Amino acid sequence: MSSKNKTVPFAGTKEQEAELQNVILKHKDEKGALMPILQEAQNIYGYLPIEVQTIISNEMDIPLEKIYGVVTFYSQFSLNPKGKYKISVCLGTACYVKGSGDIYNKLMELLHIEGGECTPDGKYSLEACRCIGACGLAPVLTVNEDVYGRLKVDEIAGIIEKYK
Repeated sequence: MSSKNKTVPFAGTKEQEAELQNVILKHKDEKGALMPILQEAQNIYGYLPIEVQTIISNEMDIPLEKIYGVVTFYSQFSLNPKGKYKISVCLGTACYVKGSGDIYNKLMELLHIEGGECTPDGKYSLEACRCIGACGLAPVLTVNEDVYGRLKVDEIAGIIEKYK
């Protein structure tokens, strides 16, 4: 189930771009400025799409490939927007042996997205995580701050329904 064409279009505003320009100006002459600029840019936009990376590349005179390399290396950065409802499935050992892989697959099927993506309407994003410390409730998923444990695949559609 490839969803390569199911991306959320970039919807940055002029206000966000002005804020980003101020951040770049504030850090431009600092040694090691790229990391704080990327962190603040992600705070502004919620993620770091190619359009934002390009602005930073042009303003900082840093090759886009280098910026992309930094963004994809550090797990704190995201290339995709997060949905209103951030769904995270634990794929740590305890959860995985109790079936979290099947739960993750069911969510991809129901939401028509791959892991790390956001639905085109911006409502749901899906990601895998490693142990959240709720091994006694395995398998576990979270929707924003809500925790669901001891899950069965046939319960997943009902959980998603609660957030429609």
